[in-house]
This record gives sequence, C-alpha cells and structure tokens, in this order.
Amino acid sequence: MDDIEDITLSLDDTARVSNKKHVLSRKLRSTTSDEPNLTQSNIPGLETIYMKTWGCSHNSSDGEYMAGQLASFGYTITGIRLRKDEKIEQGVTPPLDNPEAARLWVLNSCTVKSPSEDGFVNAVRSAKDMGKEVVLAGCVPQAQKNHRALKGLSVVGVQQIDRIVEVVEETLKGNTVRLFGSKRKDGRRVGGADLALPKIRRNPLIEIIAINTGCLNHCTYCKTKQARGDLASYLPESIVARAEQSFEEGVCEIWLTSEDTGAYGRDIGSSIPELLWQLVEVIPDGAMLRLGMTNPPYILDHLEEMAKLLAHPRSASDSVLANMKREYTAAEFRRVVDFLKEKVPGITIATDVICGFPGETEEDFEETVQLVRDYQFPSLFINQFYPRPGTPAARMKRLPTEEVKRRTREISKVFQSYHPYDHKLGEIQEVLVTEEARDKKNYVAHNKFYEQVLVPQDDSLLGKRIRVKITETGKHYLVGKILNESATRTALSKPLRKGAA
Repeated sequence: MDDIEDITLSLDDTARVSNKKHVLSRKLRSTTSDEPNLTQSNIPGLETIYMKTWGCSHNSSDGEYMAGQLASFGYTITGIRLRKDEKIEQGVTPPLDNPEAARLWVLNSCTVKSPSEDGFVNAVRSAKDMGKEVVLAGCVPQAQKNHRALKGLSVVGVQQIDRIVEVVEETLKGNTVRLFGSKRKDGRRVGGADLALPKIRRNPLIEIIAINTGCLNHCTYCKTKQARGDLASYLPESIVARAEQSFEEGVCEIWLTSEDTGAYGRDIGSSIPELLWQLVEVIPDGAMLRLGMTNPPYILDHLEEMAKLLAHPRSASDSVLANMKREYTAAEFRRVVDFLKEKVPGITIATDVICGFPGETEEDFEETVQLVRDYQFPSLFINQFYPRPGTPAARMKRLPTEEVKRRTREISKVFQSYHPYDHKLGEIQEVLVTEEARDKKNYVAHNKFYEQVLVPQDDSLLGKRIRVKITETGKHYLVGKILNESATRTALSKPLRKGAA
C-alpha cells in the first residue's frame, strides 16, 4: 500500500482539485485488477458519495468540509441531512440519507469512546459487505494507523481533509491510498485545513468553526490526543473571516469548537477572550455564539473576561483528577463555577463525569456525587470508564464492571432527581429558532443561556429571534408559547457592540 505523499497524478486528474498545494512524486500502484470495469463511470465527479460522521462538533465540522469539497467537485452527497428546502451552492439538493445509492462511503470516525469506535468498525464492515469503495477519516485511523479496520482501505488524516477529493478520486480508480501528516507554517504547527474551504452544513443555520486542534493536556484516559496532537491554533483573523463569511451565507448561530477552547491562542500569543471580543464585533444583532468545552486551568486566568463572555467550564474529585492528569482540583472547578454563577446570573453550567476511573475510591465517587447535588447541573454527560488502547489509563488496574455500573446508576439517579427549569415557568424569553426537534412536531430554539426551548413548527420562524412565554418545563427542555406581540427578525442586521452579552 503506497502513501499518497509518494504518488504522482496526471495533470488531467488534478486540474479540478482546488487549492492543491502539494507536489506528488511517484506513480500510484493499483491494488486491483487491470481489467477496466465498464459498468461503472470513472469520470471524475459523477458518482454519489455517502458521508457518515461520529463524535464531537470538531469532527462534524471536518465532515462538513469534506462534503463541501466533494460537492464543489461535482459529486452528489448523501448522508448530510439538510432542511427540506435547502439547496447547496450548485443548486442541487442532495439525497438525505441513502447509503445504498452511493458507490463510495466516507466514514469519519471518533475515538473518544469504545461504542463510537465500534459503530465505525461496524459501518466499515457493512460497506465491505455491500461492495462499496471506502475512504476512512477522523480520529481512529489518525490515532491507530494499524487498526484492523483500516486494512486494504484508503485513509485521509485529520490534518489533510483539504485533500479529500484526491483520495476519493484515486479510490474510485481502484487504488488504495493513505494520507497522513501535519500542516506547518513558518516553522510552527497550524490548526489544519483552511477555514475558507467550501462546506455543506448539516444545519444551514449553524456554522461550526474549529478554533484550534489538539490540546496542552496529557490526560491518561484520552485517545483523542493521539489523533489531534498538541495545541495548534488558527489565527484570529482567519476565524473572524470565516464567521463573517458564514453570516453572509445566512447562518445565525456559530459554534466555536476544539478539544479545549480555553487553551486557544497560547501557542500564538493570543487568548480565548481576545478572540471572543473580536468575534463580538462582527456578530449581527440577533445571532448567537456558542463556546465549546474548556478545562478549568485555562479559564482561571481569564475569569473576569470569561464571565462577561458567558463561558461554560467542566468537572470532578481531586485524587481521580490527579490520576487522570487533569491538572486542576475540585476546589478550582468550584471556584470557576461559583464565580461565573455570581457574575452571570442564570448561566448554564454543563459538565462531564467519568464513573469508575481506575483507582477511584468510594470516597472519591461520593465527592463527585456531592458536586452534582450542590450544583444540579442542567446538562450532565455521564460516562463509564472505557480503557482506550494505547493510553496510560488502559494499563491501570480496573474496577469491577458491576461496581462501575452501580456508580453510574447512582449518579444518574441523583441527576434525574432534580428539575433544573421549574423556576422558569411563566418567564418571558427571547429565543433563536434554528432546527427541527426530534419529535418532528416542534422547532428547537435557544435562549441566551443556550437552554432548549420548543416552539410550534412554522418554517417562517427558522433563523429568527422571537419572544415566548414559558408554559411548560421538562428535565432537558422548556416549552414556549409565541407571544402575539412577538416581532420576529432575522439575525443579519447590525453587529453587537463590544461588551454586549
């Protein structure tokens, strides 16, 4: 199996690949028969490609970029769910989710948890059984280049998604290629593919912008570090330019994402508050900005600024945190949460817990349970410990499986015991409507604390801010009645002034 870095493509093959920056050096050796397949088209760009993405919002953004490049090259994309009336730039509406219709599958994997990886492996098996060509992407192949699921299949690394068209083209010709590597500029590692690349958004109203890749931590349980590597930040001007471009294209909500948003800029002499203040200047009135997860150590340096910018931090118990190499304590976590709750009344604090990490005592577990009782997090992601191959934690002595399950059930019971939104009944709120609810009967809107508010389904509301009265509360949502005097407006008027929240 040849590496694509050693391959030469003819001029005809590469003429339609935009932003091609690499010189390739050697002819690719085909891994299939020389006998041409006359029943299938080999004309570039005339096939249907199925896209499937697992994992975090960073991975989702990578998948959207890959789909956008392939669509710009002429491919029909299936698997990207769009609003029924949404058209991509070329004026073509892709089929919604029809893997059987595609000749090639692009499977964009996640390595955070074993179930995600298992789902990816099962999809690879299904593709093979159906006789599909396959290109693998995402964190699994990047972190485990010798993974059994990769054998004989084409692979594109997380830093090389801007070359997905090349990899797909060669795979459709019957070649198997592997493309890895990291991007560097002026001697430093950079965030990855150009943020200005074309994209097909899963939700045309939401733009996901990866502000950096990798992180500064070395958590013992984490496999993502092996895939995404050390911190590499995009320049602020590139991020701001992407945001402005997105708003011009009709987006009304931006998600900033990365493995650790709080660490942004430490490698380039900037910081997350500096970036956010620049973004505030270009956010249109009525639009919203959502900041992804961060670790407390990097927010402690910017608490005052982050309070103004409505940041959201994360969690756990001291001895377990030390074993995880999380580099902060429960007291520091409490300090961040308490400060933000005081300075930003109504702020939503979401966090994760891992139950049954190796070495977690009953006392450690009770500390975490007490933390949940004290703060009654409206959103709590409860995970059982999964040993990820190749991580230090995988070599640690595990707790009995039944004990891990018991602790998971107990903390889940505590989480289910309280109702975080009951006090909001009767409130008048302004919300931004962005997507269809899972029940297919309502639309989902969010208020300024990113709480989910369900409103009646009406296509004219999408992308607009409306006033509602909260008439019902659930464990994970609010229900809003649209007020008669509610004047809807698009999220594309004047920018907010600096300091506006």
